[in-house]
Amino acid sequence: MKQEFAVLQECLQAASKVVRRHFGKVGYELKGKANLVTKADVASQKAVLNIIRKRFPLHDYLAEEDAVKNTGADYTWVIDPIDGTTNFAHTFPQCSVSVALFYKNEPVLGGVANPATGETFLAQKGKGATLNGKKIHVSKTAKLAQALLVTGFPYNRFTRMPELLTRFEGFLNSCHDVRRLGSAALDLCWLAAGRTDGYWEDNLNPWDVGAGILILQEAGGKVTDYSGKKYKKLPDYGRTMLASNGKIHAQMLQIIRKTEPRP
Repeated sequence: MKQEFAVLQECLQAASKVVRRHFGKVGYELKGKANLVTKADVASQKAVLNIIRKRFPLHDYLAEEDAVKNTGADYTWVIDPIDGTTNFAHTFPQCSVSVALFYKNEPVLGGVANPATGETFLAQKGKGATLNGKKIHVSKTAKLAQALLVTGFPYNRFTRMPELLTRFEGFLNSCHDVRRLGSAALDLCWLAAGRTDGYWEDNLNPWDVGAGILILQEAGGKVTDYSGKKYKKLPDYGRTMLASNGKIHAQMLQIIRKTEPRP
């Protein structure tokens, strides 16, 4: 993985330069009622794909802005050129570039960079996770009542408000507090770095969470879907997601189950 790891970092650096260059200087278009895209998303993705196509022409890739190569290759690069585009469009500096390399259905490399702050999170399967070169670990919080949680709301929230707010209330009544920061990739990385203790969200995509999941797992955390099971296939990543430091996972899963919509 030495060559692939070097390319991962090259991709993050190239995309981060694009994002910094456009920060505060571009408008946006709507892909949906609350789903934004900017010229910077497209330029960032182009920078990453140019590198991958040149270095690994036989690898597949899956990127947010309608770029897919699916030949059945064992290796697939999963790319979010700007995770947290709404934040980026409003010059709120909580956005990131997220790049993961999957071998079949599991991430083996992951990197998330915040161009606004200069923080870069990296992980290789079996070798731990780092923030700007220093090892990171999840928190030791063992009780949900003492936890700081983070969440996000999906683009289809307008048709699911009662369900989402019921779950939010369930967690808010059970922990120290809840934050909503706007970048799933960074939410997972902050959890990996011990800044938060747990995270839940659904209706995400593999490019939102592929890199962050590996970073969290390599930092000692745990990720499952809302049923408590691990992901088996690449398209399943992020459909429902419960992430934690591992110590409060079962307690969070209880809240999920209590607040699931009834048929």
